[in-house]
Amino acid sequence: MKSVRAVLDYLESGNVSYIFGIPAGSVNAFFDELYDTPSITPIITKHEGAASYMAAAYAKYSQSLGVCIGSSGPGGTNLITGAANAMREHLPVLFLTGAVPVNTVGLNASQELHADPLYQSVTKYSKRVDNADDLLPEIHKAVEIALTGVPGPVHIAMPIDVQLTDVAPSPIPAFPARTPLLPEDGLINEAIQQLTSTNNGYIFVGQGIRGSVEDVIELAETLNWPIVTSPQAKGLIPDNHPLLEGIFGFAGHETASELINDQKTEAVIILGSSLGETATNNYNPNINKDQYTIQVDFDASVFNRKYPVDLAIHGDISVTVSSLITRLNSLGWSRQNHLLNERPPKEWSEEYNTHNVLMSLQDKLPSSTRYTIDIGEFMAYVIHHMNVISDDSFDINVHFGAMGSGIGSAIGAKLADPGRPVVSLTGDGCFFMHGMEILTAKEYQIPVLFVVMNNARLGMVHHGHALQYKRAHARFGQEPVDISQMAASLGVPSARVETLEDLNAETLEQLQSTNGPAVLEVSLVDDNVPPMGDRVKFLSSFGK
Repeated sequence: MKSVRAVLDYLESGNVSYIFGIPAGSVNAFFDELYDTPSITPIITKHEGAASYMAAAYAKYSQSLGVCIGSSGPGGTNLITGAANAMREHLPVLFLTGAVPVNTVGLNASQELHADPLYQSVTKYSKRVDNADDLLPEIHKAVEIALTGVPGPVHIAMPIDVQLTDVAPSPIPAFPARTPLLPEDGLINEAIQQLTSTNNGYIFVGQGIRGSVEDVIELAETLNWPIVTSPQAKGLIPDNHPLLEGIFGFAGHETASELINDQKTEAVIILGSSLGETATNNYNPNINKDQYTIQVDFDASVFNRKYPVDLAIHGDISVTVSSLITRLNSLGWSRQNHLLNERPPKEWSEEYNTHNVLMSLQDKLPSSTRYTIDIGEFMAYVIHHMNVISDDSFDINVHFGAMGSGIGSAIGAKLADPGRPVVSLTGDGCFFMHGMEILTAKEYQIPVLFVVMNNARLGMVHHGHALQYKRAHARFGQEPVDISQMAASLGVPSARVETLEDLNAETLEQLQSTNGPAVLEVSLVDDNVPPMGDRVKFLSSFGK
């Protein structure tokens, strides 16, 4: 059989359901074999970049391997941004790219690219396979690397002739499964000794606590310590929990800033955060200044990177936090009863601005909605103001910050969790990059509501320049485009909002009752400075 057939059989054995990407000559052999693999659906996108975001979001919310494919040359380079994004988010994605025949390497063949070194800095493993007998073993090795230890993306380049070469049938390797990373007992004991002798502290959490939220909340309630989250962790801790002090970092809350900057705590536990720039308000030293610091992560490279750590515990968050709770319980510490607060309605008015539009939108959408948030000025309003009503309800990618990522992410998230409503919050700048993926959603009947905040300018850039340089170039804006008409021309249901009154329950109900995607365009120029928190002071201080 062809070597590429063995690859499809292997992916099928691992219950891979979708492969995201675009066919082309250098991967046609792979796509031809998909005819005989009905259990795997190829999601043919409009751009490889969007396919990479879909695969990453699918990996995140299905807790399984995402698979993405592109041609040699430009298809491969178009996937690199998504690979870098998956690397930052520790998401297991297998990136497959075609390559020119082995005997034409270096002869300026059509779309020739030596891709594997390009991927090496943004993946855990990258290799071109020049021998057909090695293709399946290398794919298996790459998938094992992607799924084990610290999950992350991997890349294999497959020359055309290698894919088409016959190989002897051989047993399919067992598909890898991740083994939990267990913390050392001695470190758990050391942490318990410190925690039980400390008067007070707080817990700083990042998106690495996904899947361990209940344990994290129980630890906080057992210690009676407040919780602060990073922007990326918004949606993981209910915002009506009495121990939640809010978000610290980009677009964060004053309550969280006061807790950290007042420095009245003796210790801090950092769970699942790499303590990057957007999570720390530009590396604010007060996060752990003069405090005993315990950091827990499955990625040992985050320890002592910027913030000195007294006790680094290398292990999965779920296992480590559960071990801490068990030891505390054995010493007589028990979970204190913290009843959830009644969530007081957040204030918003009838003024037509970004804040009120988003609050009105959330008020009218199902409470279980998951929002994938793109990059734009609206993102700051989402982080600062929108409610956390249901678990794991926000996908915020400020960490890598790729415009357009929220569009592909919405499609991947919906395929991974089809029973949950998904809304993509994006902007006109992001939409002009990856907005044609609404056609992908239409062709596969994927019901996602795309909300496009259309201010006819690069809003985040405009505000950033206005704060930093006291002026903004006129070319940051463009001629207004009616995006709802664009969607209608593609046969996608759409509506356009020009006043807050236009954003009504009837319109939203109509858009959500379709058998596929819909577009809600919000035509709005908001000159208010977004609630970016200390980022405003940071930008305003340049040049002074």
